[in-house]
Amino acid sequence: MAARETGGMAVRCAGRIGVAASVAVNLALLVMYIRRRYFGGSRSGEENTVEPSKGKPPVTPDSVVNLDHGDPTMYKKFWKGIGHRATIVIPGWQTMSYFSDLSGFCWFVEPGFEREVRRLHRLVGNAVVEGYHLLVGTGSTQLFQAALYALSPAEDGKPMSVVSPAPYYSSYPSVTNYLNSGLYRWDGDANTFDGDTCIELVCSPNNPDGSIRKTTVKAKYGKTIHDFAYYWPQHTPITEAASHDIMLFTVSKCTGHAGTRLGWALVKDTEVAQKMIKFLELNTIGVSKDSQLRAAKILKAVCDGYELSPASEANRLFHFAQRKMAERWSRLRATVAASGIFSLPNELSGYCTFAKEIVAANPPFAWLRCHKDGVEDLEGFLRENKIMTRGGPKFGVDERVVRVSMLDTDEAFDVFINRVASLK
Repeated sequence: MAARETGGMAVRCAGRIGVAASVAVNLALLVMYIRRRYFGGSRSGEENTVEPSKGKPPVTPDSVVNLDHGDPTMYKKFWKGIGHRATIVIPGWQTMSYFSDLSGFCWFVEPGFEREVRRLHRLVGNAVVEGYHLLVGTGSTQLFQAALYALSPAEDGKPMSVVSPAPYYSSYPSVTNYLNSGLYRWDGDANTFDGDTCIELVCSPNNPDGSIRKTTVKAKYGKTIHDFAYYWPQHTPITEAASHDIMLFTVSKCTGHAGTRLGWALVKDTEVAQKMIKFLELNTIGVSKDSQLRAAKILKAVCDGYELSPASEANRLFHFAQRKMAERWSRLRATVAASGIFSLPNELSGYCTFAKEIVAANPPFAWLRCHKDGVEDLEGFLRENKIMTRGGPKFGVDERVVRVSMLDTDEAFDVFINRVASLK
């Protein structure tokens, strides 16, 4: 009798184990199906990763260190630490249509991207978003061109003069004149402009020298485009929520994702915004949805790091970048002071409404001037010493000054500092 009861109990236990195992297997299969169906999950061990682009070669002590471009590779360490929180998988069947949201103001803006951009500005407090149309472009350069198109020509039908105070961003003249447009033309330094009609480009903090800019020209029919690519807490104190007619921003300068090639504009006037959309439509038939989805995930990770995560630099992009930039500027200023032949603009500081304290500005570029006798072409002098920079004439000023990127890898920055220290 006892043997039969023991045997029956064993059978019942085995049956329960079998049912549990069957349920577990079915749940696992269901999870795999859902992942493949809705999240683009892999089959038979395939990885949802892409082959990384090569980018620039690693820097060694003997390399030519290229600091001509503002390639923001210093952010890589932060994003590697964030891991999956900024990762997105796009299945092959998604984002196939030209259209993003036909009910929105701009048909190719992804709603998730717009939502995260507005959330980010509210978090940082660097721009007003209420009452503004949000447009997306392939980097802020395309949006700059769209704004020129929307604001031109002058009322008399003549090309609009486009100006900016020297030193101005080196790409402004070439981008403005690239198409030899009859709508607008580059007219040089805003400080010397004498006319009634123009479009002034206000870059603040300014590229290349980091200065804070306001409108310069008092033209009777003047219009302005505010380039706020670097108006973020890692580079300058946030002193106000800007509320100008046209404001340009870019993912690359905010988070370091230059390869995503995405920027956005906040535009107050509906007619101007519609004209900019028409330019973007004719120019590239909208903007990559894949880039927008990735950028939305990245910006979400930035905002979540402040609003939802523990207070740690590992989660907070602007704190990480501000510390990194402050360390680099401290090293560069000490090296320049010891050299006896170089100088930099004076350090600026102010009360930052984001940090809620007085902070020093840490511009993305060093505006380096040389006082060494016999050195008239600083770009050429540094090139001879294996340092690639961008010379003053490209910014509308003299040859004894250069722009140096402060955004490259730690290895490149270390080599740069050591070489500047060796120059006497």
